[in-house]
Amino acid sequence: MSVQGASAGGTGPVSRKHAAGDGVSARWAEFGAQMRYCRRRARLTQHQLGQLVGYHHSLISKWESGTRAPTARAVADLERSLSAEGTLSPLIASADEQGRPPLTPLGAVLAGPLPGGGEGRPATPDGAADDWPDRLAPGGCPLHAADQACAVPPFGDPTQLTDRIRAAREAAAPAAAEPDLVHLVLALLDRCEYNALRSTSTTVLGTVEHVLRALAAWGEAVNAAGRSPLALVRIAANYAQLAGRLRMQRGQGALAMAWASHGLRWAEAAGDTTTRVTLTTDLCTLARLDGDGPSALGYARAVAGLGGRGGWIAMVAHMYQARGYAAIGDGAECRRRAALGRSALGRLSGRDLAEAPWLADGQGQLRVESAVAGGLRDLAVLTGDRATARSASEAALLALEQVPAAMLPTRLLLTLRLADCQAGAGELDAALELAGPVVEQAVAARRRTISQELAGLYDHLTGTWGGVREVRDFRERVRAAGESAGA
Repeated sequence: MSVQGASAGGTGPVSRKHAAGDGVSARWAEFGAQMRYCRRRARLTQHQLGQLVGYHHSLISKWESGTRAPTARAVADLERSLSAEGTLSPLIASADEQGRPPLTPLGAVLAGPLPGGGEGRPATPDGAADDWPDRLAPGGCPLHAADQACAVPPFGDPTQLTDRIRAAREAAAPAAAEPDLVHLVLALLDRCEYNALRSTSTTVLGTVEHVLRALAAWGEAVNAAGRSPLALVRIAANYAQLAGRLRMQRGQGALAMAWASHGLRWAEAAGDTTTRVTLTTDLCTLARLDGDGPSALGYARAVAGLGGRGGWIAMVAHMYQARGYAAIGDGAECRRRAALGRSALGRLSGRDLAEAPWLADGQGQLRVESAVAGGLRDLAVLTGDRATARSASEAALLALEQVPAAMLPTRLLLTLRLADCQAGAGELDAALELAGPVVEQAVAARRRTISQELAGLYDHLTGTWGGVREVRDFRERVRAAGESAGA
């Protein structure tokens, strides 16, 4: 069936974009027009279709414009992915194997040793089997339309999942991205992230790194076969972000930095700006935890370079710059950035929240006020200014009010931060009353961010009120909890 015939019958559009004499043959112009119609009917962008079939989006564009001829295998992949069997293949008499341009070389991106790997066999995250999603959130799959909530196959343990990834990698013609398998990998990532947000344990790290290594190997095999692994690379970047964050919480800064570096290269190759932003903010946090204020500020400025002057990226950049300026003692710029971040939060659009859904439902205010509290608290420690500490307390309380009860690590961290702010404001009784009930939990958590907040509060209390009986009792409880946790 020709495109003209399809249009006359109401099943496809006629494209006259490529007229005779413009250097495009009528045969390939007709093929490209029909391919474009099928893609749009499937509600896919060229980038999404390219990830689904395993070819670079620039090649999808060339096929649709009629300037390159697809191979027979590519046409079969397109028809299958677009649910258009028998629609495209009749439009070509033979495949032009010379018509396919080389893919963007990804060997250098995928190459190199990966960190970690010593956690043994992967384990099922707590609660995953009982709370396995039926569908991914809209926009959660790089293979399908942004408003499509992809179905997730039934739960299988992580070992079975990595076995399936290995089979896809070792096939004679490695699959660029099997939708069902990709959906399983994404659902497992969601459950691992859920676990990390709600538990102080970091045992899920073994599962994350195990699947991540399997994904990287699959991507290498696909790339070596001459197809685009960008969908796999994008998912690997998200796994690397979680792996790096968990390593950071264990206090393993070098391994966290290594995962962040891999993730950034992968996210950049896949064109995933959102993950690049989150990974760069993790580098800010790592630098700050190591006491390197200038580096933290440098990474925060790099976040600003990933977006425009407005939107959620600008908001995030302002907040991390506020903390970076506080770390180098620039109070005026810290306060200015905090004000800009709060203002940007109030102007977030629906598109911003679609790109960064973790900022919706009060979570944006949680992140903004937590950053403001941290920055002002750091300034108060440097200057001893109680008014600044009181402002930090107000921000910490606003943040704490937005923390869901199930997010234990965040609740512990902000409780200690608020207590430290109160101590800086000279409110000893309030600080002890707030921190006292969570001392043992905070020590047992063994999360670096929580430990750092506790250490700051401990130093503040003992340095200012070391002779007060209640502070001595607090110090003894911290010591005893540490010994119990180490036993």
